[in-house]
Order: sequence, then structure tokens, then C-alpha cells
Amino acid sequence: MILQSTVAQTENIRSKTASRSRWYEWKRGLPVYLMLLPGLLFFIVFKYVPMGGIAIAFQEYDPFEGFLGSPWVGLQHFEALFRDPDFWMLFRNTLLISGINLFFFFPVPIILALLLNEVRVSWFKKGAQTLLYVPHFLSWVVIVSLTALLFSTQDGGINNLLSTWGYERVELMTNPHYFRWLYLFQVIWKEAGWSAIIFLAALASVDPTLYEAARVDGASRLRQIWHINLPALRSTIIILFILRLGHVMDTGFEHILLLQNSLNLQVSEVFDTYVYRVGITQAEFSYTTAVGLFKSIIGLFLVYLANQASRKIGEEGVY
Repeated sequence: MILQSTVAQTENIRSKTASRSRWYEWKRGLPVYLMLLPGLLFFIVFKYVPMGGIAIAFQEYDPFEGFLGSPWVGLQHFEALFRDPDFWMLFRNTLLISGINLFFFFPVPIILALLLNEVRVSWFKKGAQTLLYVPHFLSWVVIVSLTALLFSTQDGGINNLLSTWGYERVELMTNPHYFRWLYLFQVIWKEAGWSAIIFLAALASVDPTLYEAARVDGASRLRQIWHINLPALRSTIIILFILRLGHVMDTGFEHILLLQNSLNLQVSEVFDTYVYRVGITQAEFSYTTAVGLFKSIIGLFLVYLANQASRKIGEEGVY
């Protein structure tokens, strides 16, 4: 009896100690939890709650009847999407623009971060970073408007110079052959510097002794980049690439809409602008929700495949 009582008392003391320890840990982490709360509320309110609206993709949604009163039509809107004569044009344009973003824009911030990391003059490095970050804070309206003014066929500044020098004027905004490359150039100019920040942060965590050991072994700057910097960026590059695949069907609505006109519509019309044109201007809410759900399924499937592939090569992936 005495032994059982002692064991019970010991277990009671351990339980109280563990409870106090948990309370202490929770209390110590309270400021972190409070800082996490706004971000958590943002995702709940603006990401998870609106997911209930997916239901209208399977309804003939009537704003006056609401979710509960609108009739169910099953997969009718998805069938209409795949039978739409413009579907393959939209699919092709969206994939081409996303592919240009993925294979031409995505490496630019990495290269830029590697170059900035090699700059040893502090004031020059800070000045260059500032100049590269500034375009990110400009609106697409400003950027596209400036491009239109400079390359206007009639009185654009650059076209006037070309005409003065004896060259033909360039119809940059109306010629469909220039649309995708104009889009790419503007994205690189606006976002490359800002996107390089995360890679610069990853490079800042590299142990300086690795560079010292490499120099002792006679490694050149290029060798140090190849054998130290790029391996340090590998995990970051893979994670960001996987996340980017999740948005492969999102091409940037505002930017493309501003560049779009009747002359380049065959190469500039993508799912994002199509949803705006059909869903908002024609009030086809159920149909365009089905389009959005189709885009999300494609993105989810690509993220899953890329994540599985990354785990196969020994990386952690996103999950």
C-alpha cells in the first residue's frame, strides 16, 4: 500500500510538472502566436471561407436565389467550357505565357542574386539593390502607359527617333508577334529585383569559412558560385519552383488586360481575362467559377507531381 501511494504521488507530481511546463511554454510563445493571428485570420477569411463558393460551379447560380435556392446542374458548365471554340486558344495562350514566365523569368532573380552577392563595394551594392527594387512598387497601369507613350506609332518618342534615323516605326503594342516578349520584358524589369531578395537572404546564410576554404584550394569566383552558392540555393529554388507551378494557370490579369487590344487578342486572351470578360461583363458567374476551378485543379496536380519528383531526388519539397 505504501509503495502504491508513493508511485501515485510521483505520477501526480510528474503530471503537475508537465502541465506547468506546457503552460510556461505556451505563455513564453504567446507574443509569437499573437503575431501569427492576423496572417491566420487573413487566410481563413479570404482563402478558406470563399472556398464555399466553389459550389456555384455546379449550379445555375442566381444571385437573387442564393446558394440554397439556385438549381444544381452538375458538370454542365465544365462540359460547356471544353466545348467552347475558344477553349484551346485560351489553354494554349495561358500555357505559353506561363511557360515564358517559368523558363525565362524564373532564372533571372537567381542570376541577379548571384551577381549582387559578388559585389564587394557596399555603397554600390546598396544603390544597385535600391534601383532594382523600385520598379516593383510601380503600378502596371504606369508601366504599360509609359510603354504605350514611348512606342506609340504616331508620336511615340522611341518611334520618332527610329524614324529620324531612317528605320521603320515599330508597332510594339499592336503587333501580336511582339506581345509575349513585351510581356516578359516588363515582368523582368518590374519584378526581377524584388524576387531576388529571397535568394539573397539564402546566400547570406552561407558559412563564410566555405569561401575561405575554397580560396585556399585555389577555386576561382565562378567555381565558388558553382560549388558553394548554387548548392546553397538549391532547396530554395526547388520550393519556389514548385509553388510557381501551382500558379501556372495564373498569368497576371491586370498586366495582360492592359496590354490587350483587338489586334493582339488571338495571342493575349487567357483564362484570367476570359473570366473577366464572360463572368463579370456577361454575369456568367457559374460558368466562370467552373473555369476557375479547372485552373485550380491543374495547378494542384502540377504541384503534386513536382513535389513527388523533388522528394525522389532527395529534397524535402513543400510537404
